Amino acid sequence: MKRWYVVQTYSGYENSVLDDLESRKNSMEIADKICRILAPDKEEEVLDKYGKPAFDKAGNKKVKISKLFPGYIFLEMEVGDEGIDDNTWFIIRNTPKVTGFLGSSGHGTKPVPIPQDEMDKILEQMGLKEKTIFLPGDKVKIVSGSFIDTEGVVEKYDEDKNIVTVIIDMLGSSIPSEFDAQAVRKIV
Repeated sequence: MKRWYVVQTYSGYENSVLDDLESRKNSMEIADKICRILAPDKEEEVLDKYGKPAFDKAGNKKVKISKLFPGYIFLEMEVGDEGIDDNTWFIIRNTPKVTGFLGSSGHGTKPVPIPQDEMDKILEQMGLKEKTIFLPGDKVKIVSGSFIDTEGVVEKYDEDKNIVTVIIDMLGSSIPSEFDAQAVRKIV
């Protein structure tokens, strides 16, 4: 099963850690464990002192690239029922400029993965995940909240509010319930 984890790094060294982990995963034979490594950044237009777009000598607009999450990188990893295996955990923790995993207090405790719905929001923000569109009749599964693991059928989807109305069968009755779209996954 793939899970996302957050690795803390020295601020300003996110790309260096990303490069180190990419080379380590191949040289230390953990390429089958680490699926993706991300150091999210954003591009901002540079403005001159008058608040207008600044241009370089060649006439191109100046842009500044900054990190969305300074001091953190994200790892999508293949994990077993017990979470990260000891060897992979050791290799990542002992990469230069890595201070640890978010959600791990040290002293041998394994880190806690990021909930998938939170990671989906981050991936959407980065433009790496398309927003899911739900159509009436789509079969879905609730992935968070009090109805977790309950299946139902989409009745309607309000794209502006990002709310999905799902018909759930309970005790022989069909009950429409509203959910945030992040709490619902399509069943393929």
